[in-house]
This record gives sequence, structure tokens and C-alpha cells, in this order.
Amino acid sequence: MSVQTSAEPGKVYLVGTGPGHPELITVRGLHLLRQADVVVWDRLIPEALLQEVPAHAELIYAGKAPGHHHMEQAQINALLIAHARAGKRVVRLKGGDPCVFGRGGEEALALAEAGIPFEIVPGVTSAVAVPAFAGIPVTHRGLATGFAVVTGHVARGSHHGVEWSHYAHVPTLVVLMGMGQVDHICRALVAAGRRPDTPAAAITWGTTSAQRTLVTTLAALPEAIHRAGLTPPGVLVIGHVVTLARQLAWFFPHDVAPREPLPAICSLAQSEIR
Repeated sequence: MSVQTSAEPGKVYLVGTGPGHPELITVRGLHLLRQADVVVWDRLIPEALLQEVPAHAELIYAGKAPGHHHMEQAQINALLIAHARAGKRVVRLKGGDPCVFGRGGEEALALAEAGIPFEIVPGVTSAVAVPAFAGIPVTHRGLATGFAVVTGHVARGSHHGVEWSHYAHVPTLVVLMGMGQVDHICRALVAAGRRPDTPAAAITWGTTSAQRTLVTTLAALPEAIHRAGLTPPGVLVIGHVVTLARQLAWFFPHDVAPREPLPAICSLAQSEIR
């Protein structure tokens, strides 16, 4: 990687794009994307957002699929630092929210240690948005006074797995990146005291035109997912709020494709990038 340095360093913006629907990006995120010199984007970023990138900007793919990383994290960190030192406005596009299992904290630490200015632009997290698109509010008076968000994926080489017993009795448990471990997760929760007949759901490709929702029980969830042929990316939801899905389901996947270009940003967002 040969990127020339500049007398005035640029800045890196860690931008969350939301869970998949292109219109769920924040106003700030869309504004920065339209001003970028370099865009480093992850897997699952809506294609409509990449069409908002200026013609002069460099697009760099840095996606990670299960079992295959197009670019290792250390390489991504070095790339962000190098382009910022070249005086570029770098937008790091990440699905959901950068700081909810999105390695936003790791990248921010690398930038801080390198003395690179950065900004974290929060995104709509799939932990809340995907259940909502399936008609499942993660909290509801009388059903759930709180919720927890847990990763179902443990980093390679880590010896610290998820202690599922800590989460067995949370009113609503949301598991991200757990489709590949669903059998283990469900067995561990039942073993820790969660009732096997607790309502449970799996939602794949949430907020997109490919969204599918499966509602069953905790004990039956792994077999139901296998039988339905559901594949990642997916969100698992466990708790009594899942029963509301039959009444509150509102999202029809064909509605996801914008019929018009993404809207121009209002004047409040037209300030200079700092």
C-alpha cells in the first residue's frame, strides 16, 4: 500500500449504515458519504448507498464473511490511517451501528493511537430495528422490562465463550450473528433454566427485500430454522415479546426498494465537515 502523506492529515468517519434498508442511514451519515474522498465499506452495505459516493472517491471493499475475511482487521486499520495521513476524508461504512459488534471501538483505538482525527457516527442497530421490522418490539409494558444484546460469534482464537447462563432470564434476549450456533445457544439457555416453550424468532436479512421471519419456541428453534432453510445474516429473539409478531407484523419486503433516489439532506446538515 503506497499512499502519500499530506501536511494536513485528513479525518476518518466511522459511519453506521443501519441494518440493511438504505433509508435507515442517518442524515449525518449520508451527508458524510456524499463528501467522502475514500470509502472503505463492509459486506452487507446496501448498494443504493454506494451510489451516493462522489465520482472522484475511491471505493475499497473490506468485507468479512463467516470463515473468510477479504481484509484482516490490522490491514483495515492501516488503510484508514494511511489515507487519513494523505489528507483524505475517509468514510468507513459499517452495517448497523459501528459500536455494536462492529469493531468500531477497535478501529477508533487504532486511529487514536496513530493521532488521526476521527468521528463515530452511530447507526440504527439491527438488534432493535430487525425485530421491529418483524413486528417484535424488544420491550413492551407487561411483557418485557428490559433486553440484552449478545453476540453468537466468538472471535477466532478466543478462549472466552459466551456465558449463556448469564442471559437465560433476561426478559428479551437478542442474539446477533448466532445462526451458526443456534443449536448450542438454545440448548445452553434451556440448561440454564429458560423454559423450552419460551417464544422465539429468527429473522434473516432483516429490513431488506429478502427478509424472512420464523416464529416458534426456544426448544424448536434450531430444527425450525433448518427445516425452513434460513441462512445468515440473522437475528434471534427470545422472549414473550415474540408473541406480538402475529399482530404487529407490518413490513412487506417489496416496500424496501426506494422508488426515488435517496433524499437530499436538509439545510441543517449542510455544515462543513470538520
